[in-house]
Order: sequence, then C-alpha cells, then structure tokens
Amino acid sequence: MKETTPAAMPPCFEKWCHRFDEAFTHKAQKRGFRHYLGGLLGESERKNLSQLALNAIGVEYHQLHHFLTEAPWSDSKINELRLEIMNQCSQTRISRGFSLIIDDSGHRKSGNFTDGVGRQYIGEIGKTDNGIVVVTTHLYDGRKSLPLDIELYQHANSLPEGKQDSEFEKKTELAIKLIDRTIERKYQPGIVIIDAGYGNNTSFLLELEKRQLKYLGGVAKNRKITINISENIQQTIRIDELAQSLPKEAFTEIQLNLDKPRIVWVVTREIEISQLKGKRNIAIVMNASTFSEATDIDYFITNVSTSTVTPEWIVNTYSQRNWVEVFYREAKGWLGLKEYQVRDKRSLLRHFILVFCAYTFILWHQMTGGLRRRWANKPLNTFTEALEAFRTAMSYRFFDWLTHNRDVFAAYKASLGYIWA
Repeated sequence: MKETTPAAMPPCFEKWCHRFDEAFTHKAQKRGFRHYLGGLLGESERKNLSQLALNAIGVEYHQLHHFLTEAPWSDSKINELRLEIMNQCSQTRISRGFSLIIDDSGHRKSGNFTDGVGRQYIGEIGKTDNGIVVVTTHLYDGRKSLPLDIELYQHANSLPEGKQDSEFEKKTELAIKLIDRTIERKYQPGIVIIDAGYGNNTSFLLELEKRQLKYLGGVAKNRKITINISENIQQTIRIDELAQSLPKEAFTEIQLNLDKPRIVWVVTREIEISQLKGKRNIAIVMNASTFSEATDIDYFITNVSTSTVTPEWIVNTYSQRNWVEVFYREAKGWLGLKEYQVRDKRSLLRHFILVFCAYTFILWHQMTGGLRRRWANKPLNTFTEALEAFRTAMSYRFFDWLTHNRDVFAAYKASLGYIWA
C-alpha cells in the first residue's frame, strides 16, 4: 500500500540509515534523511516532495523540503559514505579491473526556471526537447552494477552568459572530472566504456590516455582513419567506406547473449588516426553479413592491444554498457530519479544522490542476502525482485503498526478529508 510511517520501517532500513549519521549535525537532518529515503523506496508511483510527505504518516512537507533545499549537509559526503559501505563488505567490495561506464541521461522538464534546463537531446525520448541532462559514472564488474558519481550538465541556454559563463562545462569535461574522482578513491578500472558522443572526441580520448586508462568507445561513421594497404602504402578513408569495401569473408559471426539474443557480424582492424600517436584498433559491428544488407552498423575504437582485441572481446565488452541503461530504467521507474520539486543545482544533486543511496540499499541487501532470508520465498536475482521483497517488509511492518495505532491513522485520513473505519 502507498501509506507508510517512519515509526514502522523494517530494522534493516534503520541500520542502513545509521551508517550515514556522521554526515549530519542535527537530529532533524538524520530524521529528514530517513523520511526521504523511505519515501523513495515506498510503493507510491510519484516520488516528488509533496507525494513523499503525503504518503508518510508523521512527515511534514515543509520539513522534508527544508531538508532537501536548506539544511547544511553535504551530498558528496553522503556519496562517499555510500561507496565506503559497499567497500566494507566482502560480497559488495569494489575490486580492481571493473568496467567504468561513462554516460549521460536526460529527461523532459517544462519551463526555464530549473538549473540546467534547455533545449537539448534527450536520450529517453530520442529527440531534442526541453529538459535536463546529467552525466554519470557507473561501475560493472560482472556481479554488480553500481552508480558512482553524477553531475548536472548546465546547458548554455540555462546560464546568464551562455558558453562564456564560468559555470559552463562540456559533457566531456564533466566526464573527466568524474573519472578523476574515481581514480582519487584508488579505484582501478580495467576499461572505460563510452558511447560515440565521447569516443568521437579526440581531446577526450587523449585525456583518458594521459591517465593511462584503456577505453572502448563508439565513433562516428564519417571518422577518417589511416590503414595499411601493403607494406609501404597507406590509405586514409572514412570508416564507413572501409566497412563498405570489406568482403563478406572478413567478418566474424558472433552471437550476443543479451535479454534478447541476437547475431552480429564483426571485423577488427589496426589503424592510425589523426591527433592520436601510434596504432589503435577499430571494430565494425553489423546486424547482417554484408554492408548492403545491414540496417544497424556500429563503429568502435579502442587503445587496447591488438592481441586482446578480437570480435568476441569487442561485442562482449561493449555490451556491458547496457547495465547503465538498466540502472537508469530502474532508478527512474522505481525510485523517482527524474521526479522532484526543486529548481537549484544543489537541491537537484542532493535528490540524485539520495536516489543513489536508495538504489544501493536494495543492491547491498540483494547481494548480502538479508532480504532473502526473511522476506522472500525465492532467490532475489534482480534489483526489482529485491525491492519488492523490501516493500513486502514495509507493508508487513505497517499493518502491524496499524493494529496498535488506529486512532493515529484515522486522524491522518481525516486530515485528508476521508472517513476511515
């Protein structure tokens, strides 16, 4: 049911929230943290401030709004504690060699009073519209998919001086800032996975190489590359023209075992590219065995050694990028990532980090088995299954509370204009 009350949350929720208490200086802040997180995890379809307060008995809107917008606490401190908690458990620890996924995600937002709002490409609807875009770093290590950091991209139109404004930063600049934050924590990614928006930016690739990072990223079809025709002859050609010139026999058939298994045809080549010293490897991935028959063609570039870069490695490694899309879908659909009633950048980032905390709470319990032991009769293999188990615990505890607090619940319903019997 939609109604909850802070007085009846499962014990595991209080234990989780207690780990963050050092980030707050007052009891009101600790209480606000618990109220907000509990609202994000609840069954209400809407996750804005009004709805979170409305569905929680004993929670006042103005107190919740003050916690998110005015109270003196640090979202970066909360985020660091969140990652430290994951590192303290052997089942959830962040080990070396993970895939670091860089991505940006947007959602529609009407009006022009919210920081960062502007007409820009919104990935979830596949076109340009008025909205907000965030840049994130995401970890995948074969066992867990975990968001690391997030920054708000402030579109030039949302800033007083446009691109000349001191606060304006390109998405690639924000991405490098987030990557540096990951490195400063002594996390050691095995590879950085990026889409064509980043992979086609030579300056961004140079920044990755300056940090001695391996990468695999998309590139535009019109990107010019230099290939060896023979021992002493080179040719500069567009990458799509190279794909068109290759015979059918050059491609290797690979089966991708995703949610919906599909077959792709892949070829790899060692090339040179302007502004990048030395050799790189490119890959062409098509959904048909010939260029003329293909309706979906992707192009990739990597600085990983040729001995490692095989068609199987390319498709299996880049398919890990799908995990960040899964995260966005779950965070937006279940935890209200894009639902808020605030306008300034600080409050927006606070909301995003609190969503990260809610997501990590469920992930931690999914991996450690806490929810499975008491609140589920089957293995919790996905985030959604673990969240449903926790919501079962919330409902059970709430009904138990209700049997002893019927007068409180009746007063709550009466305040909304309902008669409850």
